[in-house]
Amino acid sequence: MSLVRLNIKGISYSQTQNGAYALILSEVEGERKLPIVIGAFEAQSIAIALEKEIKPPRPLTHDLFKNFADRFEITVKQVIIHKLVDGVFYSSLICERDKIEEIIDARTSDAIALALRFDAPIFTYKNILDKAGIFLKGDEAEQEAAEKQEEEIISEELLPDDIDIKSDDINYKKLSLDELKTLLSQAVNNEDYEKAARIRDEISKRK
Repeated sequence: MSLVRLNIKGISYSQTQNGAYALILSEVEGERKLPIVIGAFEAQSIAIALEKEIKPPRPLTHDLFKNFADRFEITVKQVIIHKLVDGVFYSSLICERDKIEEIIDARTSDAIALALRFDAPIFTYKNILDKAGIFLKGDEAEQEAAEKQEEEIISEELLPDDIDIKSDDINYKKLSLDELKTLLSQAVNNEDYEKAARIRDEISKRK
């Protein structure tokens, strides 16, 4: 089976599952997208890794894993989304230490959060993309299609702590860019990464 390389297209807040997010992956040499529903913590961790302006005062779990791996000279070479069963993706971390390769099972959301920190490529098999990939045109179509498929075949195992997160009452659309940046800095300092992720999304919309 041939491997297909994927890039991270973006993350959007789930409209159908409270506290969950839709991670959109896109094939590098093609037009198909792979939507995956992930938990809030993993979405925040991925967003922080993508957004270089957000610097947590203390390491998140995935940062701790990266620091631990660096200390013991373990490298994540690549991530492979290798299986899709009953709407759940299964992934593997391809790791290397002392030129010895090991394969470690991981949830897809965790695997991608680590791939970003190790600057490792993300792959899936062509048959998985054939089964679960969708064609999207434009941001509105992308969001609509991702939301539609969240309750169908595309999903990620969510832990109990991933759901029922209260939404922020602040209407960020009414705030200025400077006010948003101030709130973002405060949220990061307070380690409120759920709030930071929402503010970062609003800032990104205005760029």
